[in-house]
Formats: sequence, structure tokens, C-alpha cells
Amino acid sequence: MKGPLFYAKILLFGEYGIIKDSKGLAIPYNSYQGALKISENPSEIAIKSNENLVKFYNYLVSLKTELVQFRLNDFKHDIDKGMYFDSSIPQGYGVGSSGALVASIYDKYAYDKITVLENLTRDKLLKLKQIFSLMESFFHGNSSGLDPLNSYLSLPILINSKDNVEPTGIPSQKEGKGAVFLLDSEIVGETAPMVNIFMNKMKNEGFRKMLNQDFAKYTDACIDDFLHGNVTSLFGNVKQLSKVVLSNFKPMIPKPFHTLWQNGIDTNAYYLKLCGSGGGGYILGFTEDYEKAKELLKQYKLELVYRF
Repeated sequence: MKGPLFYAKILLFGEYGIIKDSKGLAIPYNSYQGALKISENPSEIAIKSNENLVKFYNYLVSLKTELVQFRLNDFKHDIDKGMYFDSSIPQGYGVGSSGALVASIYDKYAYDKITVLENLTRDKLLKLKQIFSLMESFFHGNSSGLDPLNSYLSLPILINSKDNVEPTGIPSQKEGKGAVFLLDSEIVGETAPMVNIFMNKMKNEGFRKMLNQDFAKYTDACIDDFLHGNVTSLFGNVKQLSKVVLSNFKPMIPKPFHTLWQNGIDTNAYYLKLCGSGGGGYILGFTEDYEKAKELLKQYKLELVYRF
């Protein structure tokens, strides 16, 4: 048995802002994927994944909701046969490892599931996002449902607000010098502690004001520029966003990268931003000259996401 593939995702813009109802833009990242499998000779990793599926099954059994029902007997039967989630998506890296798992479980075991092939009205998308939010809360304590939604649909998704999400098109890649890339911090991040730090910061009026004004303004401008292919304007806004994040989200940026972050802003060679909740994992980079950025960051592992 091998289920369909579900891909990683990258939240290009909107980290933390989407918790507080501002805009976001997420895209599938096909370099990493996962699928449900049953193996005759499971590896240690497969056995651990199977144990986690047991915990997830118990969570779904206890879930009281009218939104979705699951074929729980079938799920339990497959778990007992040794089913696991075979995934190349790095965990704790901000690219949606739990989202892909949630999408695969919904796809295989939900009754009356909403499919990618039907006319995806705003109501259907919202319902999917709510279902995924409930399911993924098992992993993070508090989930927007966006990662599984992106993985399930395998489409770029524009988040206008909590109650307004839509599939969107992004400009096709060019063979230019500019790029979006991932920088590997080689530190595993955990979402829940980072979200807790953010929620505590939200008690501060100055922080809330910064989020509603500067952070939201530059995030919205970046999304608008990216979707419309306004590359020159995009880099100006990404630079401002990078500054705002460095000033206000320091606990989410691993310490060894504070100087590197500032160097990018000072030299205009690249601009860094959080990829997901931060605390480790990947850091997202934007550059107008990828070769130059690669040279400056040659001691780090970079992965190309998108070319301008």
C-alpha cells in the first residue's frame, strides 16, 4: 500500500500575522513530500511514525465536531497492520511536516471529503481550513489549518483574513538572477513554544501596534508585489519587512543568525525572514543576485525555491 503524495509548503509571507487575521501567501514546495505506507519490514523511523499515528487516532476518536467524521475503524485497522507516514519533509523546519500528514489522513479516511476536483467555493475552502485546524491542533496546540490545506490542494493559497482564503496563481518563474531560497539553520525548531512567546508579546500594546501597522503593511505590500510580478518594489518591501522582523521577533530568530540577518540588510545582498514560526529550521531568503548571495552564505546549506 502506498497512498498519494502530499507536499511540503512554504509560507512566503504572513508568519504570525495570519494568527492575528492579516494577509498571508503559502505555496507548495515539491522538493519534499510524504505518503501513508504499510511495510513488511518497518524501519525504526516507520515504527516511531506508527506509534505517533496511534496517538493521533486516539485524538481523532476524542474529537467532538460536526464538521467532519472519519472512518476510524479503517484507520485503526491500517495502524494495526503497521501503517506509517513515509516522509522526506524535515520536522521542526517550518515547511509543514505535520500538515502533509494531516492532509493524507483526511484524504484517506474522511467521510464526504471535499475534493480538489470539485468547484472550490470560498465556503468549502473555509470548511476545509476549519477541519484541518482541528486536526492539526493535535501537533501544535493551536493551528490555523493552513499547512494541511496547502498540502491537500497543492495550490498556492492567498490568505486575506481568517475567514477568507482563496487559491491563487503566482507568476511563472523566470531565468533571472533573483531568487527565493531556504537557508538551513541546522537547528530544529518547535512551533508551540514560539507561538507562546508571540501570544505573550501580543499582551504588549506597542507590539500589537507594530503588528497591525508596520508588519501588516509590509507583508501586504510584499504579497501584492509578488503576485503581480513587481520585483523591484518587492525587494524594497522585503527589506523593510526583514528589518521589522529583526527588531521585533528576535526570540524567534536563532541567536547565531542575528548578525547574518543584519548583514543582509546592510549590504542589500540578501534579505532574511522567518519561515514558519522560527526558532530554528529553515530561514527564508530573498535576493536579487542568487550567485552573490550563495558566495556570501557559502558556509550554509541553501535550497532554491523560486527564481525571478
